[in-house]
Amino acid sequence: MQHKASDPADHIRQDAAQPAETAGQNAREQRSEKGTIRHWLKRLRRRIPPVAVVMFALIVALGIGFIIFSEHVSNLEAPASDQRADAIIVLTGGKARIEVALELLAEKRGERLLISGVHPSTKREALQRITGADAALFACCVDLDRSALNTIGNAVESAKWIRQHNYKRIFIVTNNYHMPRSILELSRHIPDVELIPYPVINSDLKNNWMHQGDTLRVLFTEYIKYTGALAHISLVQGS
Repeated sequence: MQHKASDPADHIRQDAAQPAETAGQNAREQRSEKGTIRHWLKRLRRRIPPVAVVMFALIVALGIGFIIFSEHVSNLEAPASDQRADAIIVLTGGKARIEVALELLAEKRGERLLISGVHPSTKREALQRITGADAALFACCVDLDRSALNTIGNAVESAKWIRQHNYKRIFIVTNNYHMPRSILELSRHIPDVELIPYPVINSDLKNNWMHQGDTLRVLFTEYIKYTGALAHISLVQGS
C-alpha cells in the first residue's frame, strides 16, 4: 500500500492556522472574563446603593486627612531662638500658653503682647501674679482682649489689634494641636500679615500619638473642628 506524500504547502497552511485559532480562543476567553466582570459589577451596583459608596469614600478621605493632620501637628517645632517678630499674640485656653508668650516678650522677641480671650472677671493684677510675669513688663507691654469667646473671636480681635499697631510679622502662641485652626482663622482676617506659629508642646507626640487615648481624642476633636472651619471658609469665599 502506497502512502501519499505530504504536501509541504499543507504543513504551511496548518502552521499558519494554529496561531490564528489560538488567538481566537484567547479573544473569546477575554470576552468571557470581561462579561463576567461586568456581570458582577452590575450585581454590586444593584446591591450597594450609591450613597453607601459616597459615605465609604468620605470616611476613607477623613481617615487619611486625620493621619496627615496628626503627623503635621506632632512635628511642629518652635522657631529658632534668633527669630524675631513685631509682636506676639497668645490665644488662651491651654496649659502654659501665656507663660510661653511672656517669656518671648521678656526675651524681646516681640515689642508687645496681646493675650486674647481673657475671662472678663479676671483682674489684670491677678493675671500678672498668677503667671509670675515681671510687673513693669506686664504694665508697659501687655494688652488684654476680654471679648473673644472662641478661636473665631480670637482671630477677629487679634486682627483689630494688629491693624491698630500696623504690625506685619506676628508670633502666634497656642498649643500645637490648636495651631492649624488658629492660623487658618487668623489668615482669613489678616491675609497680608506674616503669622509665625510658635507651638506650645506639653507632650511629645512624635511617633507616639496613635498610642495615647486621651491625645487621640483631643487630636480627632480638633481635626473635626479644623475641617469644619475649612469647609465654612470655603463656602463663604465661594459665595
